[in-house]
This record gives sequence, C-alpha cells and structure tokens, in this order.
Amino acid sequence: MAETAVQARRSAHDFDAQSPEGFDDAHREFARLRSEHPVARSQDFGGFWAMLGYEELAEVITDIDRFTTTSQNAIPKFAFTGVRPPLHLDPPQHTSYRRVINHFFTPPKMRALEPAVRRCVQELIEPLIQQGTVDVARQYAQKLPAHVFAEFFNLSAETSLEIKTVSGTYVDAIQVLDHETVKSLSGRLYEIAQAIIDERQAGAFSAEEDLTQALLEAEYDGGPLPAAMVLGCVRQLIVTGMVAPSVFIGNMFVHLSRDPQLQQHLREHPEDIPGAVEEFVRLYNPYRGMARTARHDTVVGGQQVQEGDPIALVYTAANRDPRMFEEPDTFRPHRENIAKHLSFGRGTHSCPGAPLARMMFRITLEEALSRSTFDLTGDPGMAKWAEWGTNHVPLEFIALGA
Repeated sequence: MAETAVQARRSAHDFDAQSPEGFDDAHREFARLRSEHPVARSQDFGGFWAMLGYEELAEVITDIDRFTTTSQNAIPKFAFTGVRPPLHLDPPQHTSYRRVINHFFTPPKMRALEPAVRRCVQELIEPLIQQGTVDVARQYAQKLPAHVFAEFFNLSAETSLEIKTVSGTYVDAIQVLDHETVKSLSGRLYEIAQAIIDERQAGAFSAEEDLTQALLEAEYDGGPLPAAMVLGCVRQLIVTGMVAPSVFIGNMFVHLSRDPQLQQHLREHPEDIPGAVEEFVRLYNPYRGMARTARHDTVVGGQQVQEGDPIALVYTAANRDPRMFEEPDTFRPHRENIAKHLSFGRGTHSCPGAPLARMMFRITLEEALSRSTFDLTGDPGMAKWAEWGTNHVPLEFIALGA
C-alpha cells in the first residue's frame, strides 16, 4: 500500500462511535461499513482501528504474538489504577490466575449453582409479571447480575448491590469521558475488592467453595500470587460480569416481542431455548469496545496497522459477517455453524464466565415464557459505546392464566 494511501486510511473517519442509536442502527451501519472496510477507522477517542469482519477480528484475538492486551484492553482507555489479571496480562503471566478462575465455571460447579440462579430469576421476574407494565431492562436486567454474583462470589446482597451500583455509574462515566469520576469509582471498587479479600483471610471459606479464597491460596513461582495482583484480579472479576448481562438481557425481550411466533414456539418448546439463547448471543453481542494493541507494525485484512495502535474488537459486527454466517441478520434457531460465533471470545482471553452467562439467559427465558406473554410498549433505549445493547425496554407482561 502506497505511503499516501496508508496515511489516508489513518486519517479516515469511517464512523462516529458516539452517535445516538436506535435498536437497529448500529447493525445496519456496521453491515454497510463492513462491506467496504472490514478493518474500519475512527478518529474518536484519539483514533483507533475497528475489527468489523469475522476473520479479521478472530485473527487479532488469537495471535498474541502480534496483538497484546497488556497496553490497552478497552476503547476508550481508562485503566488508571493498576494491573487487573487476567485481562491485563498475556501468557504466561496470566495463566496462574486463569487456571484458578476456570475451576469455578466447570459443569459440576454450574449445576450446583443453578438452583440459586433460578431462585434469583424467579424472585425478580414474578413481581414484574404481576405488575404488568414494566421496564424490563432497568427493573430486571440491571438487577439480576448483582443477585447472581452474590451467590457466585459468596457476597452479601448489600455488597453485591453496591458493586452493581458503582460499576454501573463507572461505565456511565467512561461513556461520557468523565476521567475524575472514573478514577474515583475505580478506587471505590478496589476498596470493595480489598474488603472481600480481608474477609476471606479470616478463614470463613475454603478454596474449593470460594474463588477469592482460591486466589489467595494459589501458587506462583513457588509462592503465593502477588497480593497486588490478587487485588487487581478480584477487582476485575466483580465488575466484568455485571455489565454485559445488564445490556444483553433486554435484547432478547425486544426480539421476542417483535417475533410473537418465535415467542410462542419457545413457550411451547422450552427444549429449544438453549439453542435460541446461542443465536441471540450471536445476533446481539454487547461488546464493541474491548481492545488489543499492535505489538509491532503489521497487516490485518490488507490494512497496515502500526506498533502501538489500539484496535477495537467489534464483536457486535463480526458475528453478523455474511462471509461466515448465511443470512446473518436473520434469527435461525438451529444454525449449523452457531458454535463459530465469537461472542465469548476465543483463545487466551475467551470469557471464563460464559457458562454462567448462558445459564442466566436460559433461565430468564424459561421463567418468563412459562409464566407470561409480553410485548413492547415503546421504543428501547440504547447503551453507548463501548457496549451495545438496551438500557431501557418498556414492556407489558400478561400473566398466563390471568
């Protein structure tokens, strides 16, 4: 690529990451843009590349020799307060933390947790069904993660709800580039993480039943994991899983409200709900601002990328790439290659909490569909970059048998 062409692409502004959006706008815009530039460019947030194509994004997330998460793992960049494993580390440094974390998302662990998750879902959804007219995003999707995390992390409901409140405000501050609030709230999340660690050091839990205790007892180079790194890891874990379900769950209710035939099919055939969840996760992935940084000058999708360039992983777009998924904007409940979606990442930094997320989404649909019919009563409200998804879903529930 000629030097002038390279500079022209670096100066290009293919899309505005901060434009207001309706429910369908981002996917429509990404589809248009992906056909022209699967590696797109935006000048927002200081300038970044955006992987809109499936193959291009998969290349970046699996080639750790060319792309790293240690420099910048989100766009915009807002990590002011220390290293937070395993997300901020690449192998081999991240492996000791990831090994501990993975143990808590095994099938036996998930089966043991499922009754508690179902109870959380039932306790939140049933009053809303009885209420009838609700905002299922604010009154359910934004509350469920805190209740589930209280069970998973052995936290009090009060602590988990504070984490949810603080992390929600933290994400809001990132979206409007409020640096001082981000720093302040990140500090508060570190304080909460330290309090959790202090409580574990009193010996209330075993390493087999508690993830924080397991991190405290894990070994690294013949000794314990560094205290600062354990703190950063707990700080990362208590926040990461709060955000995505909060903006994703409402998307399923929007889709099923728009497609009452599918809604009724899943009500009559709950055995199809797990497959439907997988297709919803492909269609409505909430991540578009997670990032990698180029370790050196390289080429992706024919585009020259320079050392130090931040690269957005736009899963929201890549999962609808027609080069990988036939009729990518269409819901297909038995899509043959559904396992190829990238919604939980791939490789080194794939999401360890995917089994728990799938469980939350599946049980949400099982309980809502078995108890009610529902329909939209207004337009959904949308989250801002770096997430994609709903933060406002006006809905009317009608209890079955009412």
